[in-house]
Amino acid sequence: MEEDQTISREQVIELIKTIYDPELFIDIWTLGLIYHIEIEDNKISIKMTFTSVACPAGPELVGEVQDKLKTLPGIDTVDVEVTFEPPWEPSEDLQAMMGIL
Repeated sequence: MEEDQTISREQVIELIKTIYDPELFIDIWTLGLIYHIEIEDNKISIKMTFTSVACPAGPELVGEVQDKLKTLPGIDTVDVEVTFEPPWEPSEDLQAMMGIL
């Protein structure tokens, strides 16, 4: 009998919180760069954005999301879709954290 290794949304979020934007030094979950998480069988689909269209760390962040989420038990595939709709806008709390307000 196989053990049920269902991955929860919370487990995915906890791993995402370990990935930091190299320029802002804030994790990509707190930044609000993750728009959607879908977990289906052995596959996780992520829809995310970057802080700007020309974000130099974009490809690195996508690779880190894929690499970290593939460490979850039973996950074989991690699809990351990058979108700029809607464009990223930091919340007021985030602006305060970054010293923009």
